[in-house]
Amino acid sequence: MATAGKVIKCKAAVAWEAGKPLSIEEVEVAPPQAMEVRVKILYTALCHTDVYFWEAKGQTPVFPRILGHEAGGIVESVGEGVTELAPGDHVLPVFTGECKECAHCKSEESNMCDLLRINVDRGVMIGDGKSRFSIKGQPIFHFVGTSTFSEYTVIHVGCLAKINPEAPLDKVCVLSCGISTGLGATLNVAKPVKGSTVAIFGLGAVGLAAMEGARLAGASRIIGVDLNPAKYEQAKKFGCTDFVNPKDHNKPVQEVLIEMTNGGVDRSVECTGNVNAMISAFECVHDGWGVAVLVGVPHREDQFKTHPMNFLNEKTLKGTFFGNYKPRTDLPNVVEMYMKKELEVEKFITHSVPFSEINTAFDLMLKGEGLRCIMRMED
Repeated sequence: MATAGKVIKCKAAVAWEAGKPLSIEEVEVAPPQAMEVRVKILYTALCHTDVYFWEAKGQTPVFPRILGHEAGGIVESVGEGVTELAPGDHVLPVFTGECKECAHCKSEESNMCDLLRINVDRGVMIGDGKSRFSIKGQPIFHFVGTSTFSEYTVIHVGCLAKINPEAPLDKVCVLSCGISTGLGATLNVAKPVKGSTVAIFGLGAVGLAAMEGARLAGASRIIGVDLNPAKYEQAKKFGCTDFVNPKDHNKPVQEVLIEMTNGGVDRSVECTGNVNAMISAFECVHDGWGVAVLVGVPHREDQFKTHPMNFLNEKTLKGTFFGNYKPRTDLPNVVEMYMKKELEVEKFITHSVPFSEINTAFDLMLKGEGLRCIMRMED
């Protein structure tokens, strides 16, 4: 392309400081260096993780910064050493990567790449420790290696999944984080068999994606657990057959679920990050064969406490990262699930706004309205 090797000036939504509205600015995006790719972002979505690090209440504040990590785009140019991607390829950026060389990448059991595993504090490229974004000479920091709240961004090749060019980017862009995390937690880790009873704790986008996985697996009973009763109606679209609000009961919710299911659920998936919900999700599974999967990220001071007899009674506790999907290897197959009409992505997309109205998307999420808001870049 004519822009290859040159600095590109484009619009980006810059977070100048914690909790303040994002500002649409003209930024300069440097050409990709070795093993990097410059991507033209066409659609980007807002995820709770973006809001969490924008608020910066419990983490190291890194500002000014370009947030964003759920997106779809087209390769504009590639840096030295990049052979798997070429200009024009359709890609999904991913907050974690797959170098294909480390022990984790070579293992069939792990997706936690040594080189490209998520790093929320790093605001620069790993190759040279510098940012590819600047405004009038001032560096603007990256976010989890993606920074998709920009019309162009630079990403390590290992954090880009090449996908079917026929797939609509305004739909499949949501597969690059939360939806795949929840879906994979059920299909790849919990692995319910047809006819299973599955409990899903937390009915946000990730929890509903886990529920969608249970529906796809053929679970006969899918129990949603959430403190907000309004979530039940929406959850029915994802296969929810029963709803339990822990506040409606004067006993621990795990005891409620055990009574409802004659001994416990076959599988449970926890998507809240609340340590008490994690304990409940584990203790509610059936002895002998029950499996609980933890997806939510707990507070750093939390401790998981349960009686050891739960393990001796053959209840299994597992954790997952990005649904155990390897970004480059597996994400294209998740996109194909959508293309074959097996996975219904549209159910997750509740709002759409122009990129210039990105702060509206933040307001919607802060109010708890909807699941995913898609922002379309304006040419």
